[in-house]
Amino acid sequence: MPAMSPLDHLASRVHAIEPFRVMEVVKAATALRQDGVDVISMSVGEPDFTAAPRVAAAAIAAIEAGATQYTDALGLATLRAAIAEHYLATCGLTIDPRRIVVTAGASAGLLLACAALVGEGDEVLMPDPCYPCNRHFVTAFGGKPVLVEAHARDRYQLTAAHITDRWNASTRGVIVASPSNPTGTSMTAAQLREMLAAVRAQGGFAVVDELYQGLHYEGAHSSALQVDPDVITVNSFSKYFNMTGWRLGWLVVPDQLVPTFEKLAQNLFICPSTIAQHAALACFHPESLALYEARRREFQRRRDYLVPALRELGFSIPVTPDGAFYVYADISAVNHRLAHDSTAFCMAVLLDTGVAIVPGDDFGFAAPQRHVRFSYATKFERIEEAVARLGALLT
Repeated sequence: MPAMSPLDHLASRVHAIEPFRVMEVVKAATALRQDGVDVISMSVGEPDFTAAPRVAAAAIAAIEAGATQYTDALGLATLRAAIAEHYLATCGLTIDPRRIVVTAGASAGLLLACAALVGEGDEVLMPDPCYPCNRHFVTAFGGKPVLVEAHARDRYQLTAAHITDRWNASTRGVIVASPSNPTGTSMTAAQLREMLAAVRAQGGFAVVDELYQGLHYEGAHSSALQVDPDVITVNSFSKYFNMTGWRLGWLVVPDQLVPTFEKLAQNLFICPSTIAQHAALACFHPESLALYEARRREFQRRRDYLVPALRELGFSIPVTPDGAFYVYADISAVNHRLAHDSTAFCMAVLLDTGVAIVPGDDFGFAAPQRHVRFSYATKFERIEEAVARLGALLT
């Protein structure tokens, strides 16, 4: 009998989870930098801004005070209360802090939601395109992600009609994001209300990823909780609060599900980073909030420059992104020999211009070869330089 290899022991779910292809672009860009090439990164979805000064000072103070031991699995009571107060101030929502579950990043929040809600063989609907890890979280718990092609006319979002058409005996719920990665588009209030009503009519669950909630450029702060208090929302300190590496997020869950999420959090994560939690309290200081709003306006300035500049170069962007810091662009009409293949196109752009962008392959199966994602989470002057380099290549 042949000797067993460690690979022979891998669970079948591992083979169903695809690599995160954006990292291939990142690796290639890193190699070019090491060779002395000036690379402009418009690939990774990470703010170029870092934690606010008060947040950094609060982290240092927590370490110096020895506030580094385990917290409650659901998070510091003071932080849960501060998050609840933020919802009241920004969205007019009164949320019991008990319903807030602080997590080790939004990814941990999505994992907890899938652990609680997704069973073996359960189908979960989500739009195509969408953030790839969302579908892999479902797969990790034995579920089946079902991607539904979402068109520009739907703002690349799930609609009530999608729910009605695609729901079957195995469907258990939906995972959506507003604003979305990779498209940067949000659901309209009516679209969200109708979609959630369609899910409720089927007796299903809804998880709404609101990671980019604060990074909106039209209208006021909003949350799916204003439409349906029983929806589960996922949020993060990474994007609007510029704390990506601190790995801190939160969920808002229905009151009756709090014990379930607490049990899962105790067993899977013990608790989120204590230092990050103490630091995050400073996010809600008026001085920090003023800084975040200034940074939000800077992201909007970048979007307002980049979208028309890309259209001028031949990229099709049928829906102007209203949030996050992404542009999802169709390359079909771009004047380039590789415009029929987004992966080859992105690598050619990287090698010829030093501009790193992401192919559509990661984000779903609806014509990914025609789409690329630009991230404008980099300095305005670098975005201008990137557009100039692209112009020289494509025109």
